[in-house]
Amino acid sequence: MADTNNQFIVTTTEHIPGKDYEVIGEVFGLTTQSKNVVRNIGAGLKNIVGGEIKDYTKMLDEARNVSVDRLKANAKEMGADAVVMMRFDSGSIGADMQSVAAYGTAVKFK
Repeated sequence: MADTNNQFIVTTTEHIPGKDYEVIGEVFGLTTQSKNVVRNIGAGLKNIVGGEIKDYTKMLDEARNVSVDRLKANAKEMGADAVVMMRFDSGSIGADMQSVAAYGTAVKFK
C-alpha cells in the first residue's frame, strides 16, 4: 500500500522501498464469524447443485477485513508505523464458525 497521506502501511513483503525501520514485534488481528440459518440453507442448496456459496464468500471477506483492521489497531497500540510480512490463516471451529487471523511484524520507521 502507498504511504500517501500518512496511511498506515500493511504489506506482505519483508521490505518497504525507501523506508528504514526497526522491528517492534509480532502483531495479530483475530475474528470468528458464525454462519446463520439463512446461509446454512443456501449452502445446503448449493451443495446439491454446485457452485460458489456467495454468502460464505461474503462472510469470509468480511472476516478478513475485520482481522486486518484489528491487526492495524494492535500495531498502532504498540507504536508501529507499518506492518510487514502480513499473512492470513483461517480455519473452522466446529461446523458453524470460521476463524480468520491476520498476523505480521510491526515496525517503527527510523
